[in-house]
Amino acid sequence: MRHLTSIRELTRESAIALLDNAQELAQVGDREVKKLPALRGKTVVNLFFENSTRTRISFEIAAKRLSADVINVSAESSSVSKGESLKDTAQTLEALGADAIVLRHPMSGAPKILAAQGWTKASIVNAGDGSHEHPTQALLDALTLRQVAASSTDLAGLRVLIVGDILHSRVARSNILLLNLLGANVEICGPEALVPSGIEELGASISHSFDQALERNPDAVMMLRIQKERMDGSYFESPAAYGRDWSLNSERLSKLRLNTKILHPGPMNRGLEISAEAADDSRSLVLRQVANGVAVRMAVLHNCLSSGGES
Repeated sequence: MRHLTSIRELTRESAIALLDNAQELAQVGDREVKKLPALRGKTVVNLFFENSTRTRISFEIAAKRLSADVINVSAESSSVSKGESLKDTAQTLEALGADAIVLRHPMSGAPKILAAQGWTKASIVNAGDGSHEHPTQALLDALTLRQVAASSTDLAGLRVLIVGDILHSRVARSNILLLNLLGANVEICGPEALVPSGIEELGASISHSFDQALERNPDAVMMLRIQKERMDGSYFESPAAYGRDWSLNSERLSKLRLNTKILHPGPMNRGLEISAEAADDSRSLVLRQVANGVAVRMAVLHNCLSSGGES
């Protein structure tokens, strides 16, 4: 593949191939010299129009472990702040030698537009666009689940419950698409104001009671961050009321089976959507998700930039 802007661009086979590659590349992180020469001579630009810590650093480490040169550009420090268009920015970066542009943008569809318009020959990787998609987050979540699931290939039959602010979550959308592609059963659960109409068409069942959803004994519970920065109104009564109905608190934690896994894409609002006890529980895979993010992004960058873009 040349670009990755959406999970929809993957087939089941190509997704599994990426996960297999990421699993192999994860071993690089355990070596004394954490570096491969695979992308030596290539330049990766992290172009972030939204603040990010873990995703940008994860892509930076991934590119450096493959020996690529890395440039980080934020909107505040670039000519974008002076009114430059996305097209002009991309073409400037290409003229400076960018082989891949990792783009985070507040507008849904921006990476797709950049990849499709022919404004640049660079590979485009979506690092999160609006409330649309975050494909590498979904891939790292799938890799994390696959490492603890019975199957080492796909996630067939796995029951995953995604809880919280579905409306603003690009993570939820990419995960629904990918988990379905890999054979998992997905249920989304949240207050009615934070579950968009029509999202079941992506391949998930919907419920509005966290406690009832837990009674169905999911294999994994994925908690979502409340995205206050994207909220233009009141979506719940109060933080206390949200925590009462939707937090993975101590009481709900005690109802999980011993082998039920807990995921969160981060950053976590401890005490709001997840308690500190749940975040630090032995069933929590949060830190494994972070570590797997580097391996998945290595696999994606390598796939996009090697062999002329062929898988």
